Amino acid sequence: MAVTRRQKEVLDFLEAFVTSNGYSPSFEEIARGLELKSLATVHKHISNLERKGLLDRVHNRSRSIDVVPAGTRTRTSDRLPLMGRIAAGLPVEAAENSESISLHDVVGNKDVFALEVRGDSMRDEHIVNGDYVLVERTRTARQGEIVVALVRGAETTLKRFYLEGSQVRLQPANLEMDPIFVPASQVSIQGRVLGVLRRYR
Repeated sequence: MAVTRRQKEVLDFLEAFVTSNGYSPSFEEIARGLELKSLATVHKHISNLERKGLLDRVHNRSRSIDVVPAGTRTRTSDRLPLMGRIAAGLPVEAAENSESISLHDVVGNKDVFALEVRGDSMRDEHIVNGDYVLVERTRTARQGEIVVALVRGAETTLKRFYLEGSQVRLQPANLEMDPIFVPASQVSIQGRVLGVLRRYR
């Protein structure tokens, strides 16, 4: 994954600082260490390195910049060319596009994990057996959101969430299946669905 000379200097500075101090530097310390006059420039380099999968950062918390070890860097943040838009109705004129897209553009800086779908209870939401759902880790959900729910501490399921008084309705998106009604005290939200990935073989 290509980095600029200045980005490499930022990475090297971060690694050296953490090795020496045991914690990550602030933006001000990075600016001083690299003789940069603008914190905006530091922010730009950090954001670019994060997009490239070389840094992890917890936003809204100081000293939270971690260099991702080389052996654990994955290709999930690699960018793909976004060539334009394609019609699923009437054809549109094809045009070249210089934009790109990455998984980071979809999930942002949320705490996200993936699950492989088993079964067809959400097929009318176009989530089918073998798909992968991208799930934001959270303990709360709004009415009607598609969630990963832990039921009675033993089973997890992918359904739409509805709180109805003292019970929860976990609603499938399949007319052949009945909703699941569970006391609210026996349902724990594990996350809410952000997107779906499908692989065609």
